[in-house]
Amino acid sequence: MSRTIVLAILSVTLGLVALGARALGARAIENQAAKTAGAGQPEIVVASLSDLDRMAAEHQHDRPAATPAATAAPAQPVGTEEVDFGEVQGKPVRGYLARPRTPPAGAHLPGLIVIHEWWGLNDNIKAVTRRLAGEGYTALAVDLYGGKVADNPDAAKQLAGAAMSNRDGALATLRAAHDYLKQQGAPKIGVIGWCFGGGWSLQTALEVPQGIDAAVMYYGQPEKDRARLERLRAPLLGLFGADDKSIPPAAVHELEATLKQLGKTADFHIYDGAGHAFANPSGTNYRPAAAEDAWQRTVAFFKQHLKGA
Repeated sequence: MSRTIVLAILSVTLGLVALGARALGARAIENQAAKTAGAGQPEIVVASLSDLDRMAAEHQHDRPAATPAATAAPAQPVGTEEVDFGEVQGKPVRGYLARPRTPPAGAHLPGLIVIHEWWGLNDNIKAVTRRLAGEGYTALAVDLYGGKVADNPDAAKQLAGAAMSNRDGALATLRAAHDYLKQQGAPKIGVIGWCFGGGWSLQTALEVPQGIDAAVMYYGQPEKDRARLERLRAPLLGLFGADDKSIPPAAVHELEATLKQLGKTADFHIYDGAGHAFANPSGTNYRPAAAEDAWQRTVAFFKQHLKGA
């Protein structure tokens, strides 16, 4: 066989190998969020890249401006501090802790895990964390972006995608937040998140089924894995917008139907005239009437399930 023919065959072979590697790499990235949490655990699907693209489309012309959700004052004075609440993948994880300045004497407050929208743990999320604390909770806002925040949609998409790709790290951070609140003496613990954080709120309830007593998801990506949803023990409040193209009402109804079939406690509300991020602490998609109703439902829901009132 001539040297020319050998070189030609080698060139074609290397080209096919490179093409296959690129295809496998792309598929690996797309499926990374669907890896198992560990040996013998049910498959976890947080969100695919197409989900991220749809979420990004909803924020295409958005910016992280403070909304009325972030500018309203807490119902009572609260104290705050930055805390290290655990170690994940060899690094300390930091959060923003808020609680009433004068809690009831001799009582341990229920805890809340607060998960930021796709902009990150910015000042607006911190403000809403103070509002939640003002309702009588020890509220811990977690940071799934490693200290980074976004000031434009492209940066937010990159940060959200990186967090989704490191699913193990995100879930470990959320478990650490739960453990920290337990160490603070919280008798019951709830979780809440918006947008990007809404999906992780549901996942937290699925990941720590015996440790979460109430979960609120604001327009978070629905979980489609029936076996995964079977793990849910906490009552779930879901708040969605009828005009949300990233999470259309049909997807919400499908999740609701599955949860009812499984005998789970779920209360879903879809607001007419509201799109994605209609109640976000940051952004320009805010819809006052829907957001205020959703907030009142949230406060009442946590009061019922975390305070027994």
